[in-house]
Amino acid sequence: MLRNVAAVLLDSVNPFELGVVCEVFGVDRSDDGLPVYDFAVASAEGPSLRSNTGFSLQVEHGLDRLEAADLIAVPAGSCYESRDFPPELLDALRRGVDRGARVLSVCSGVFVLAAAGLLDGRRAAAHWRHADALTRKYPHLTVEPDVLYVDEDPVITSAGTAAGIDACLHLVRKEQGPEVANRIARRMVVPPHRDGGQAQYIERPLPLPGGDTVSEVLVWMERHLDEEVTVEQLAARAHMSPRTFARRFQQETGTTPYRWILRQRVLLAQRLLEGTDETVDAVAGRTGFGNAAALRHHFVRAVGTTPNAYRRTFRGPEAA
Repeated sequence: MLRNVAAVLLDSVNPFELGVVCEVFGVDRSDDGLPVYDFAVASAEGPSLRSNTGFSLQVEHGLDRLEAADLIAVPAGSCYESRDFPPELLDALRRGVDRGARVLSVCSGVFVLAAAGLLDGRRAAAHWRHADALTRKYPHLTVEPDVLYVDEDPVITSAGTAAGIDACLHLVRKEQGPEVANRIARRMVVPPHRDGGQAQYIERPLPLPGGDTVSEVLVWMERHLDEEVTVEQLAARAHMSPRTFARRFQQETGTTPYRWILRQRVLLAQRLLEGTDETVDAVAGRTGFGNAAALRHHFVRAVGTTPNAYRRTFRGPEAA
């Protein structure tokens, strides 16, 4: 169970990335009936640290605080790609994984986990600006430069800034269910779930006034997921040729119309399986898959489990 969380800091820590971990795990939301984590901040370099924006931090705990943590979070900091890390910190991280704790990095905190050897043979997310440096320095891991986060349990890595929120909420969702994650996200006023494989950055030029855009078509597609549509029909709705529409769609979303609508259908199926008692056949109909076999096929490919198993995970054995 996820109960005890520690964020471990180094000198020149990034305040935003530290704040992400503090906001998700360090705020008492018991007035909303949400879990309260035993949360603490620990320092790997003495009680007084400086942030990379110039203010000082006084930290009560040292590395011994990590020994009780179910989750050890490593926020980003300046020059992590080129600095050395305290051997005592790397040892503490390895001990944590050995005893069953999870570790999670935000942005350049991934360099700390890599230095500890925790990413050897694993995939890792990295901010696109750090991906090449991480690959060169640690060739025994596989860098995923285009995704928001990677869950290689017990090691979770996330890309820059807001992707750390996504990774933290993903872990809450995984450990304590979608309702808890959604309610924390609502308090934070952030999206409750972004898929880890979503692109970090999509080239999306602002449309010229009165110019072509697929945004209205996206809204229509999301409202008609249960309907079968072709690229030609979507292009006609956007008043474009099919070739122009396909090109603009790729520019504005980072994917093809088919892949976009397939992902939205799977996401809708997840929400229905989590929050309703509808049969799998009914869910398949509402999401445009047509039948349970087709839903199962695409669901397994996207989520890694069957619809019934997914429902049992989030709602208990009696819900399947």
